[in-house]
Amino acid sequence: MREIVLDTETTGLDPRSGDRIVEIGCFEVINHVATGENYHCYINPQRDMPEAAYAVHKLSEEFLRGHPVFADVVDDFLAFIGESPLVIHNAEFDMKFINAELDRLDRPIIPMSQSIDTLAMARRKFPGAAASLDALCRRFNINLADRTQHGALLDARLLAEVYMELSGGRQPDLGLATAASEHSNAPVTRIARPPRPHAPTATELAAHEAFVETLPDAVWKR
Repeated sequence: MREIVLDTETTGLDPRSGDRIVEIGCFEVINHVATGENYHCYINPQRDMPEAAYAVHKLSEEFLRGHPVFADVVDDFLAFIGESPLVIHNAEFDMKFINAELDRLDRPIIPMSQSIDTLAMARRKFPGAAASLDALCRRFNINLADRTQHGALLDARLLAEVYMELSGGRQPDLGLATAASEHSNAPVTRIARPPRPHAPTATELAAHEAFVETLPDAVWKR
């Protein structure tokens, strides 16, 4: 089963007010194991960078001006994700930005049903606990040393590890398979124990006789 773990960085919180995507990062996961295949691009939003957004991801208007616009990367992006489920932390946020960009180009939008929201998964699994990406990485002992600021590709990689844990543990059956293969040809020594006596007591025999007498055609009387 192929899934794409995805994250974006943007100029703000709402595409309806003119905010745009400035970075996309994706990691491929097959059968809940990261393959190492990824897609990453910076995008020129064709607008200024608000200070609040810059403080989060440190992507300046000047830096992004030298990168392609979304129309130039959309085909490669759609080819990479295909029809695979999209694993996203707070899927509603990223999906509304992606679909706003697609709609701007008169491309078909991606249905929300194609997304898997790890934020919702975490809240179901750990009700009342902090469910941010940082909090989940700390819960699962995932190394955050490189996360000095937000970045779509790094966050997608971290989310891939979190998703594996939320789905039942990283490579959940690999250890069991290895252990089984290590011992599959080992000789098995069985220790036979003598049978234990189970003779009925006199009280149990009397109770049984009384029970048999209540049966109209008891097999014990034939």
